[in-house]
Amino acid sequence: MTVSVLVVDDSGFFRKRLTEILTASGQITVVGAATNGREGVELAEKLRPDVITMDYEMPVMDGITAVREIMAKQATPVLMFSSLTYEGARVTLDALEAGAIDFLPKNFEEIARDTSQLQEVLINRVLDIAKSRPRARGPVAPSTPAATTTPVKLLGIAPRAERPSVRPAARPARSETVASPSRRSSSKTPARQYSVVGIGTSTGGPVALQKVLSVLPASFPAPIVLVQHMPASFTPAFAERLNKLCKIEVRQAQDGDWLKPGLALLAPGGKQMMIENRGGRGRVRILPGDERLNYKPCVDVTFGSLARSFPGKTLGVILTGMGADGREGCRMMKQSGAVVWSQDEESSVIYGMPMAVATAGLSDEVLSLNDVGLRLIEGVS
Repeated sequence: MTVSVLVVDDSGFFRKRLTEILTASGQITVVGAATNGREGVELAEKLRPDVITMDYEMPVMDGITAVREIMAKQATPVLMFSSLTYEGARVTLDALEAGAIDFLPKNFEEIARDTSQLQEVLINRVLDIAKSRPRARGPVAPSTPAATTTPVKLLGIAPRAERPSVRPAARPARSETVASPSRRSSSKTPARQYSVVGIGTSTGGPVALQKVLSVLPASFPAPIVLVQHMPASFTPAFAERLNKLCKIEVRQAQDGDWLKPGLALLAPGGKQMMIENRGGRGRVRILPGDERLNYKPCVDVTFGSLARSFPGKTLGVILTGMGADGREGCRMMKQSGAVVWSQDEESSVIYGMPMAVATAGLSDEVLSLNDVGLRLIEGVS
């Protein structure tokens, strides 16, 4: 079964190049192309593609407005193309909040070193998000013109090259949900004191983290460390965005930062974040991103360091995302006596990372995204 794609971009060269790469896979069919957001909305409703690729800056209607309209009319997985700049990060985060599933740099040279790698990245990303679970958003905003790898050496973990295991949402009712059997086996763990709470996520994570962290009070009693798979140019803007939306303080972590209650530190993109125990207090170590690692930052690296530094005194939370990053880190945490929660299938955009943790038998609780923030409030004393 082939995946149908609608390409929306005002650059004729980009539309042609993207179409060539995707159709060469034999697994993807480009069913249409639009030159602006308005055409994209109309073709999306007419063609009902499995995936839409979307530029963010176009005439007539910009990409963010188009995503909002598409999600309101007929929720469809959208892959945004953006620039790896601060402004590009801000716009991309707006697009993700509007309902886009994931993003890639529009400059192909920023995605891969050679043609074969480029094709693999693009094709796999489209195939993966075709299996995602897009969510219908709120009311459509008025149309406005567009603004002109391996924790291996560090933790002794074997590298894994796994594709996410996800189940496509049924068509045509994309917004319908399916019960996750794993939820029924979960029971609440008692409230306890934690030296630190670690949260790891990937695809769908920016919106998920916003939903979880925004409900926490400024007096939240434990430090929080966040690991979101994201480019280096995006994490500063993302941390600033979260800080504006949350009562707790959120900022990008720096080497030497001390953990403290009511503060959430976001791992910087392109690097690894580890936590050391210095006299009972947590201290951040930021290390260069090893090219052998699939993820920079990597949840396994950070969670593994938490397991070693604060054995039995950590809470690990795995949210939506592709792949299995976080599973081995959670395994180390569980072996140290820690507690692990994971997001359920029904509320995950991509049920990859949380599924890997749950199916390995590492989850003490499997929670809906809507419940994670409230459980943190009542479960962390």
